[in-house]
Amino acid sequence: MLRVSNIKINIDDDKSKIVKLLLNKLKIKEKDLIKYHIYKESIDARKKGKIDFVYTVDVEVKGEDKLLKKGLKDVVEVKQPHYIGVESGNEKIKTRPVIVGSGPAGLFAALVLAQRGYNPLLIERGLDVDERTRDIDNFWINRVFKNNSNVQFGEGGAGTFSDGKLTTRIKDIRCRKVLEELVNFGSPDEILYSHKPHVGTDILKNVVKNIREEIKRLGGEVRFNTLVTDIEVEDGKIKSVIVNNKEKIDAQSVIMAVGHSARDTYEMLYCKGVKIIQKPFAIGARIEHPQELIDKSQYKEFYNHPRLGAADYRLIEHTSTGRTAYSFCMCPGGTVIASASNEFEVVTNGMSEHARDQTNANSAFLVNVTPEDFGSNHPLEGIRFQQKYEKLAYELGGKNYNAPMQLVGDFLNDRISTDIGKVEPSYKPGVTYSDLRECLPEFVTNTMKEALMSLDKKLNGFAMHDAVLTGVETRSSAPVRIVRDETTLESVSTANLYPCGEGAGYAGGIVTAAVDGIKCAEQIIKNYAPNC
Repeated sequence: MLRVSNIKINIDDDKSKIVKLLLNKLKIKEKDLIKYHIYKESIDARKKGKIDFVYTVDVEVKGEDKLLKKGLKDVVEVKQPHYIGVESGNEKIKTRPVIVGSGPAGLFAALVLAQRGYNPLLIERGLDVDERTRDIDNFWINRVFKNNSNVQFGEGGAGTFSDGKLTTRIKDIRCRKVLEELVNFGSPDEILYSHKPHVGTDILKNVVKNIREEIKRLGGEVRFNTLVTDIEVEDGKIKSVIVNNKEKIDAQSVIMAVGHSARDTYEMLYCKGVKIIQKPFAIGARIEHPQELIDKSQYKEFYNHPRLGAADYRLIEHTSTGRTAYSFCMCPGGTVIASASNEFEVVTNGMSEHARDQTNANSAFLVNVTPEDFGSNHPLEGIRFQQKYEKLAYELGGKNYNAPMQLVGDFLNDRISTDIGKVEPSYKPGVTYSDLRECLPEFVTNTMKEALMSLDKKLNGFAMHDAVLTGVETRSSAPVRIVRDETTLESVSTANLYPCGEGAGYAGGIVTAAVDGIKCAEQIIKNYAPNC
């Protein structure tokens, strides 16, 4: 198979033009073309008054070897187009692998193990996605919070209630495995080639259910409402997990993929001697603009072209404070959502459905935080740092899960807003006009202010007076890392325990977490023979 890049067509050209350009690049006739498929599609809007779609195409042709010898521009050989699993070990596995957490890391670890015949047990502290959705809706509408069923905990993890963004910077064939499996279980085909693929929360809910059912069909077991409350370690190796303070489950191998909000699990692991260290993260607020403003800023006169969806952005500013402010998890045509995982705390996040057709665009607007800011060397101090500002936000919002809100123009001038303007806040259950300086560190608000004015020059309207800031956003990544061996992926302090995914500090986003889950599953596969 050959990969041909830099095939460019105008926004108004028909996709059928790709074949003609492909044949021209390869210098072959149509009869020599066996088959092709689009590997990647991206948008080039850099030139004024012009937008192009740029394609990379995988193709099978007659006389492939001869073509490669010609050294054609933009043409390379694809040696491994699909994921190939690792070879199984020879040692008989005594107990089924246990995976803790059903976010992307846990789901894909369990899926790969099930596909290879290891009959994994996947346990999740929260509820299945249907019950979870009902509980979350009840929280957003009626302010009834449930500790084990919320945006952070439950089937699919935090990513289930997000934009379902699948972008990643890592170059790993396992990424292709993740995308292909997501399509197999109900995601749209376009995620296989889109430059900025996303699923949307509405589709993702069904996808995670389908993955769960496949794990079960292949011999795995999935349990909800099952919290790991303790682990048993003997001679430096994990021997079992205790769930719900009563049931003991023998476990020769445990993948710990608990997500970045499992604070009680972090505490338990630390008390059991599992090595955990502090890790930098970021905090700030959600910023909302009219989606049309973002579309016009990014696409200019093409902003309402039928081939273009809702535009996104990615911004970063290194400020004179020595801190960096940046956008994160930008949700075109989405909403800001209440994402607390504990009572009496306010946490925000963003979410979009597949259509991205809501009025507002939103993004996290964050400032980097380092362990030096925590005030203590305790490994879990970053969690306490998060909690401090989440509790302040809860109190500032009125102690009813309203979020503190301030218009950007008022934020820049240190005054509490008294009314909304052109942007209607989307956060539910509601917002309270506030001074965000009262629920964020001073270094964060100072950095945000400086960055807003600079970023407005990069994206016209970013600092518009009526843009809405809703606080606080604290869960962009875990504030800890559960330290593991770089080769075996085992905890450096506890053998056969595999810290995994975003909660362990080794991933950021759906795809990277899923890839990390596959990597941890591979370590078990390499060590043991399957049950079947």
